[in-house]
Amino acid sequence: MLLSIQDLRVDFRMGKEAGVMQRAQAVRGVSFDIAENTTVALVGESGSGKSVTAMSVLNLLPDNAERHGRVLWRGQDLLQASMAQLQGMRGREIACVFQDPMTSLNPVFTVGDQLVEPLRRHLGLSRRQALERAQALLAEVGIPEPKRRMAAYPHEMSGGQQQRVMIAMALACEPKLLIADEPTTALDVTIQRQILELIAKMKERHRMSVLFISHDLGVVGEIADHVVVMRHGIVREQGPVAQIFSAPQDAYTQALLACRPSLTETPARLTVIDEHIAGRNGAATAAAPAKPKDPDAPVVLEVKSLAKSFFLRDGLFGTREFRAVRGVNFQLRRGHTLGVVGESGSGKTTMGLTLLRLHEPTGGQVIFDGRNLLELGDAERQQMRRRIQIVFQNPYASLNPRFTIGQTLIEPMAIHGVGANTAEREARAQALLAKVGLDARAFGKYPHEFSGGQRQRVAIARCLTLDPEVLVLDEAVSALDVSVQAQVLNLLRDLQDELGLSYVFISHDLAVVRFISDEVLVMKDGEVVEQASASQILAAPQQEYTRRLLGAVPRGWVPTAN
Repeated sequence: MLLSIQDLRVDFRMGKEAGVMQRAQAVRGVSFDIAENTTVALVGESGSGKSVTAMSVLNLLPDNAERHGRVLWRGQDLLQASMAQLQGMRGREIACVFQDPMTSLNPVFTVGDQLVEPLRRHLGLSRRQALERAQALLAEVGIPEPKRRMAAYPHEMSGGQQQRVMIAMALACEPKLLIADEPTTALDVTIQRQILELIAKMKERHRMSVLFISHDLGVVGEIADHVVVMRHGIVREQGPVAQIFSAPQDAYTQALLACRPSLTETPARLTVIDEHIAGRNGAATAAAPAKPKDPDAPVVLEVKSLAKSFFLRDGLFGTREFRAVRGVNFQLRRGHTLGVVGESGSGKTTMGLTLLRLHEPTGGQVIFDGRNLLELGDAERQQMRRRIQIVFQNPYASLNPRFTIGQTLIEPMAIHGVGANTAEREARAQALLAKVGLDARAFGKYPHEFSGGQRQRVAIARCLTLDPEVLVLDEAVSALDVSVQAQVLNLLRDLQDELGLSYVFISHDLAVVRFISDEVLVMKDGEVVEQASASQILAAPQQEYTRRLLGAVPRGWVPTAN
């Protein structure tokens, strides 16, 4: 056996209280094995202990962590290994690829320098030999023009290219085990597909094993041989991938599978894990189709020939035009959702930000309430901004960490004169917290005290303080695990039904877009290449680009035909 984790327990020291050390138990008696040349997937919601378990192998945990049990690497207990022994193994025998490559890549060193370092350190290669090997590694992971890219800095590469560089670094010393911690989360579907295929190809080529960590069962079903399902620090179920997907035994595993949005069906609500386990999701609710929208609802937002260009330096004195958005047209009706999909770099986010004049447009019109938003002066634009709000992908980056949740909600109301006094604004803030599913205790807490899903609810509540008519949601659920994602999507649909809100929903997840959207707009290279109803786009796409996007969506485990 390559790696055997036996009764692993991990506690975090939280400081003393009344002279007694307080500990938080993150992992409780986890056991599983990884054989040679196999892929084992750790799945579960955020906070289930997946990453803590994986990082325990090489002790990549903070100093306040305490590990107990056994982690046997070819018979050697790594929990008893010295730091020098672990450092000698890191990268050489066991390598890691993390979710965000920019947290692992040094921004002040070139890609070539960062690839050369482990080759010289672990393999003793000369600089010339290491440079040749590094260039070959970049070519192996599919980086175009590898010789030129050796001199590039991480920020000069796309997210998918950065992740390929991280995989190249991980494979530099040909390790026997690759730990991949959410390596495809927040990547668009085509890049995700490329990274998954690359990992599978590298696994076979180098005869290595993979510990793949994810909350996306669609991805897991395609890449894993064995699946370990975790929740609250314990293993709820494990077995071959076929068994887990075709005949899951644990209620939690069944709930994880049930709460995934579908590419073929649009239910009235998505299944939420806790409700599913408690039996509160009746079959009728889960299977009921979504209510049809009024096709003749009034148009609240009309976009005509919207364009946005960026002017970049070209040479010493010259500039060149980069056309990020080109001639986008659409209508958004009251109570409807327009889904906007496309690969990274297609212009989705730029289009959404230009609508709100967070980017100044190059041309076109945005007609709202009979007026062109792109021609309004500062005072008029400020008033209109009350009625069109935006929810970003990362709520933690858009919430002031020094403001309580109460202050976060009250501030926009005070700026825009909503409410007669502070008491009235506080009452409104409390009511909005209840509307998005947070209790009154949240009012006095800070953003860091909440989970990602809870912070996204706060961000939505902040938008609602100003009674908007349109919400632009820019990848608002892409970084959430499947259960929290289901909760937020259900909330958005409930708010739309109750308040008549209209959404511009930007996403790379086509299954999510199918659930939430009435109409879908497909973008490529700044242009709209296809536009139709959600069901029509997903059932019968007309453009090859759209078909390619759909073909890249992970479908999970599919039984092989006899």
